[in-house]
Amino acid sequence: KKSEQELKDEEMELFTKYYMEWKGGKKSDNLSYANIPRFYYRLPAEDEILLQKLREESRAVFLQRKSRELLDNEELQNLWFLLDKHQTSPMIGEEAMINYENFLKVGEKAGPKCKQFFTAKIFAKLLHNDPYGRISIMQFFNYVMRKG
Repeated sequence: KKSEQELKDEEMELFTKYYMEWKGGKKSDNLSYANIPRFYYRLPAEDEILLQKLREESRAVFLQRKSRELLDNEELQNLWFLLDKHQTSPMIGEEAMINYENFLKVGEKAGPKCKQFFTAKIFAKLLHNDPYGRISIMQFFNYVMRKG
């Protein structure tokens, strides 16, 4: 026969077991916690020189990579030349226009850095009530300069 204390201990043990099962288990047992990515890293303290240098270097490499993705002056001039060469008539006043077919041709010739701008989504975004289904070359070029 069990004593009263042993019964209480057993009851508490069962209660804890069933409560943990109902709650979803212990944190260490739940694998979903391992899948949550870490999004905050504290800044290195002043005395952590190696970590500060690592942070500076990784930032510099990131900025170099981003700057290589930008179009330089020569690439922008080449893009403008190709757009002008493939414009679709008739002009609207002084505004040169381009249709989707020529837009895609320019995209093929413009080079790998420009490829991201020659999508149907961007063309549709810049399309405004043109009876011939064209976009303004100037508006597209300005879009590239803002986004690139």
